Amino acid sequence: MVFKLALAALSVSLAAGSAVAQIKPEDAIKFRQSGYTFMAWNMTRIYANVNGTYNKEEVIKAANAIQAVANSGMGALFLPGTDKGTGWEPTRAKAEFWTEREKVGQVGGAFNKEANEMAKVAATGDAAAVKEQFGRLAKTCDNCHDSFKAKR
Repeated sequence: MVFKLALAALSVSLAAGSAVAQIKPEDAIKFRQSGYTFMAWNMTRIYANVNGTYNKEEVIKAANAIQAVANSGMGALFLPGTDKGTGWEPTRAKAEFWTEREKVGQVGGAFNKEANEMAKVAATGDAAAVKEQFGRLAKTCDNCHDSFKAKR
């Protein structure tokens, strides 16, 4: 039984990997732009709560959404051929994203860590702790943008 489950899981992950490899570059760019836009909206929701009237449930929803996208494997959408091109708009990923892979891994890992922590802290309902964790999460976003996203 365990072997069958492991085989099924492997088949699903291989199929998912094949599906990503078959995505047209412009679609991969659209998907990742959509993911980042969705996370930005949820960051805005948390920001509004920690700088206004705090609503624990809204913060939890937003933090869980960010965590889900952060852990979704969006890095697979940076396929060969997606360094240039247009999704919803022209990609703003800098060339360094493809040449500084170790730094990309560090920056991405830091973001995932802080996104996971944001969901945990949001669940506590402690507005002060959420605000502090939000600052750490936002810093990881800034680090990536500064290093790998071209300005408009």
